[in-house]
Amino acid sequence: MADTDDAARASTRWRWITLGEVLAVAAVAISALTLWDSHSDRVRSAETAERSSAKQAQEAEALVLRATPSRDGEQLALAPLNGGQAIQAQTILFPSALGLAPVETTGDSRIEAGWFDDALKTVRKAAGAADAPAGDQRLPVAIVTRYVVDGKSRTARTLQEIGYVLEGRFLGGHAVRLRGMSLIDTVGQAAMQQRLDAIWRGQAPKAKAA
Repeated sequence: MADTDDAARASTRWRWITLGEVLAVAAVAISALTLWDSHSDRVRSAETAERSSAKQAQEAEALVLRATPSRDGEQLALAPLNGGQAIQAQTILFPSALGLAPVETTGDSRIEAGWFDDALKTVRKAAGAADAPAGDQRLPVAIVTRYVVDGKSRTARTLQEIGYVLEGRFLGGHAVRLRGMSLIDTVGQAAMQQRLDAIWRGQAPKAKAA
């Protein structure tokens, strides 16, 4: 009988020891999981902060041009929307149909109507377009801008759309008056002129209705 009691007590102690070990292992596992979750949260927070910082840096470096009409619409003064950027030089390309060479500017960023008005009016006349159509007309151009941001040199290649009107002049004829400019798209160097010409074909002046 005594042997039976001793065996029962030993069995009970074994069960308690086993349960204690299980609880200890569970506690270690829970601690490890908690530590892993905490580490994962820190990693995710660091990755989020890094992505946010990279996005902010990219946005700070991206060039957006603001065009302001001046000299009674004879010129558009160009400036970065971001005050932390400084334009060094620009190249303005026109649709091939106008037969114009690219124009280079340095320091004084601008677009002048005199660079293309005669060619544009010649193309419009050849197409039979109205001399003074209602509303704003559109002329696509490609602009290569070399600028500096945070001490680093950058180059932006964009397709832009110049808004203009044709106004009658006192002594006859019509003058191109520039109204503004809007972004169409960014573009790679190889496809720039091709894309520009394709946009022009879609917007080229049409003959006036009979």
